[in-house]
Amino acid sequence: MNADTQNHREQLERLQEALSTRQSTLLFAHAGLSFVVSLILGGATAKLFWDSAKTPYLAWLGLVATMGLFVYGLLRLRKGRTVLADELARYETMLELRRRLGLDEPVALPR
Repeated sequence: MNADTQNHREQLERLQEALSTRQSTLLFAHAGLSFVVSLILGGATAKLFWDSAKTPYLAWLGLVATMGLFVYGLLRLRKGRTVLADELARYETMLELRRRLGLDEPVALPR
């Protein structure tokens, strides 16, 4: 085995280790949960504003919390899309390394 092949194998192992945990999935989950909770809390807050003759302090607190959750969800979504683009680029690099090393060729598979 030459040095170039060994270098490719080490690079492949590093990429596989880095891609074993998908950070983008966690970021998208945070964004989705934030949006759902923001929607529910926003509905409850709107109901407080609608039903009260004099706006209670709780309604203002709910509005601030709703907006905070919504902004947090947007930030997580934006970061998740950035991380996903990086993960997809590393995945393409890993596939190219596997092709160069001949790991996915049917003739190389054990019978």
